[in-house]
Amino acid sequence: MSDGFIASGTASESPPTLRDIWSAWWPLSLSWLLMSAEQPAMAAVIARLADPTIQLAAWGGVVFAFALVIEAPIIMLLAASTELVRDRASYVALRRFTHRAGATLTVCHLLLAITPAFEWLMGGVLGVPDQVLDPGRIGLLLVLPWSWSIAWRRFNQGILIRFGRARVVSLGTALRLSTNATVLAIGYAVSGFGVVVASLALASGVVVEAIYAAIAVREVVRVQLGRDDPGRPPLRGPAFLAFYVPLALTPIVTLVVQPLGTAALTRMPEALASLAVWPVLNGFSFVLAAPGLAFNEVVVACWRGGQGRAALARFAGWLCFGSLVIVVVLAATPLSRLWFENVAGLPAGLARMAVIGLWIVVPVAAARAWQSWTQGVLVVERRTRAVSESVAVFAIVSAALLAVFVRWSIGAGLYAALIAFTVGRLAQTMLLAYRARVRPPASRRS
Repeated sequence: MSDGFIASGTASESPPTLRDIWSAWWPLSLSWLLMSAEQPAMAAVIARLADPTIQLAAWGGVVFAFALVIEAPIIMLLAASTELVRDRASYVALRRFTHRAGATLTVCHLLLAITPAFEWLMGGVLGVPDQVLDPGRIGLLLVLPWSWSIAWRRFNQGILIRFGRARVVSLGTALRLSTNATVLAIGYAVSGFGVVVASLALASGVVVEAIYAAIAVREVVRVQLGRDDPGRPPLRGPAFLAFYVPLALTPIVTLVVQPLGTAALTRMPEALASLAVWPVLNGFSFVLAAPGLAFNEVVVACWRGGQGRAALARFAGWLCFGSLVIVVVLAATPLSRLWFENVAGLPAGLARMAVIGLWIVVPVAAARAWQSWTQGVLVVERRTRAVSESVAVFAIVSAALLAVFVRWSIGAGLYAALIAFTVGRLAQTMLLAYRARVRPPASRRS
């Protein structure tokens, strides 16, 4: 039974109402919120185990940062699957690409972890402190199933979203978090090393969620994708690459820039403290941005040949406003200190750094919501090149500011890095907003 308004491969011709958009958005927003709780929970457990500063630095600066970089090419499979999978032929074509990409990225992950490339990149290029390297390598090996599991999960979740099963996606995320919590609880009870506990929890959660999504999508594939549609041939070869490569470049460039933040932190004042707070604050910022991040696939699902543009724009505006208000309230009240000290488990000095850092990232949640709206428009109009152009702006602005701050320090490295990435995010948002307003002669979506 469908929980949304998309009951078949063909969207309704009538413009979506705000209620339709809400019905599509809230399960995905819940899924993102649940998923965003993953990193703060892991950081909180690491902070309560032995040697928390080193273990947090290894987890946030090496393991999770580089796991994200490696999986970057398949992050946008969720949007691609939601938009492209319409019949049996398109399903088979994108499934084949998903498994090839997952296998390739897994091999790259393994080679990074077991070859001298690890010491060269982490210790030599990025300047990660020596005491962080060994726990970082162990954690990176333990999360080896990450990329392939994410690819398979996102491919299947896109199909579920397109055919009105968004609630199933949120149930899968809840199952993932339950698995995380179980492994974290066991690791905490036996007082394991923080990086080992968090890495095992992360890997176990994504594998379980991928299996669940693959099982849940079977009925949709059987009922909705049992036949080919000769009038809609799937994107293959150069046409598919022209659509997907710009989307793939978006998270690749964004996440490649993140290690530049790690490298900059190691070259600025209070390096170790900054590295320890960095994953905690990034995880909290992700929680705050989660409702906006969920909106990208909602735009794709609700577009209806462009008739949903006005209602989607209104919803996006309210989403941005709400996100901004929530972050300001948290930053301006004792709630932020309560979170960083009592929930995240940071020592008092590190918690003070995190509270100041939260003020720096106040605009980010609203910016991410507006990006989801504009990127969704560009995806359904098949103008994905503009998405990669915007992320290039983010990378250039962020990297330039990081270089300036490394050369001329303005204080703790954490604050400088947060300023650089916040300004870069705002520049990216402005370019996306401009490109999405410039409409093509006619929407290319069939």
